[in-house]
Amino acid sequence: MVTIEWHFQHDEGRSFAETSAELIERFPEHADLIRHWGPRFLDSIGPAIPGMHELVAELDAAGVPLFAITNFSAEFWPPFRAREAALFDRFRGIVVSGDERLVKPDPAIYRLALERFGLEPHAAAFIDDNRANVEGAAALGIRAIHFTDVASTRAALREVGFAV
Repeated sequence: MVTIEWHFQHDEGRSFAETSAELIERFPEHADLIRHWGPRFLDSIGPAIPGMHELVAELDAAGVPLFAITNFSAEFWPPFRAREAALFDRFRGIVVSGDERLVKPDPAIYRLALERFGLEPHAAAFIDDNRANVEGAAALGIRAIHFTDVASTRAALREVGFAV
């Protein structure tokens, strides 16, 4: 009922009001649970990956301009962003898929981010834990790093020229 595919619609720009109404129509016996999903969404997101805050702080302290692209609901992003202000305040700009109605790995979202942030693909590095997203960025000539852990990400950043 509440599946990754159903949730991904929010990242694509659909509202919880729309998607929950459709789901309640299909599963009226679970209406109360479905209605609670939106207000409790942030409870479903665990803590940051260990070491990630430190890595971002290190890049920021080194003067690396930080930007982000996130597959995230437009309506759920503001409270999540506020909850993680210590991390996201370090970023100069963030493209949110739900606002743009574009999602990774669609090449259009990477192009939008490059244009918005004034970057050339060869001058940017993109890090993501989803291999398809990494491949999407790499296809445009962006130096793309598949995140598996902080240590290997730090090493990969050094390989492409970042002092971390």
